[in-house]
Amino acid sequence: MAKPVSLPLQTLYAELLDRAHMARLSTDFPIGGSFFVNTLKGRRYWYFQESNAGASTGPRRKRYVGPDTPELRRLIEAHREAKDDFRQRREMVTALLRAGFKGPDPITGRVLEAMADGGVFRMRAVVVGTVAYQTYSGLLGLKLADTSASTNDLDLAQFAAVSIAVEDTIDLPMEELLKSVDPGFRAIPHASHRQRVTQYALGNHYRVDVLVPNRGPDREDPVRLPALQADGLPLRFLDYLIYQEVRAVVLYGGGIVINVPAPERYALHKLIVSRVRLESAESQAKAVKDRRQAAELISVLSNQRPYELREAWEQMLSRGPGWRRRAIEGAKTLPLESLSALERTVGRIPDPA
Repeated sequence: MAKPVSLPLQTLYAELLDRAHMARLSTDFPIGGSFFVNTLKGRRYWYFQESNAGASTGPRRKRYVGPDTPELRRLIEAHREAKDDFRQRREMVTALLRAGFKGPDPITGRVLEAMADGGVFRMRAVVVGTVAYQTYSGLLGLKLADTSASTNDLDLAQFAAVSIAVEDTIDLPMEELLKSVDPGFRAIPHASHRQRVTQYALGNHYRVDVLVPNRGPDREDPVRLPALQADGLPLRFLDYLIYQEVRAVVLYGGGIVINVPAPERYALHKLIVSRVRLESAESQAKAVKDRRQAAELISVLSNQRPYELREAWEQMLSRGPGWRRRAIEGAKTLPLESLSALERTVGRIPDPA
């Protein structure tokens, strides 16, 4: 059961997220360049033009920053005043860990740190799965019971359209970036397309998977993600999960800013995928974990974010009969307390057809 944390701890997490994001901006976009806005299909996006000081020839590199938001504008305005405060941020991370918040295991922390340094999250890639779930304690101000679950993999997702639209790339190809963490990382060729890679493994004990939403007919062919210099494995239902991602901080080092799914979408997506994990004993075990995480988040969100939870539920049901059937079936497998909390928020859920 989720346990509330004190207001000082909630404030500490929020300050760490803000300061870690500012530190990331200062690292990615050095003083001397300039920020500017491009408008694409009616939406505003920020970019950074590097200074050509000391360069004799060649165009200046344009780097993607992110979609225009009040928060990003505020951080850009404060960019020139930012200072390196890693030691203080490290102390904040330590205080949160001692208070019972959970951080990643060492290998995941190092991988996330390298990805952040390489620009992966600047490209709007989204971390999904247990690593994302661990961050919701800080975002929601509650210690979630399932955040201590260990993981031996990291799932990274990106929309193909976003990967093309940002017109920027990470600093190193994905395989080289992971090898900078541990030279033992190896690219695993796709079973049907040996020249394409969506998975990277460190021996038999750790794996990084790159995913992309499958929004059309079912397919298994990898999709090129140019911004990540990698290929993504198409996955059904992923577009719902990573739409309108949110920023969170991982409790490792001085705090690592990553993108994660909105918690209400994470919870409801777990209801969907729990109904399709029926192929193997491993999948069924994951379905139990899916339902456990969904139940805990739904119980919290029905009180904290009822309007967002209801909107996310309605959007899920509107996606068609297959989505609706799986969502209702998944909801009916929840513990009675969590099902009641969901129905208080979204209305009575009918029996599966």
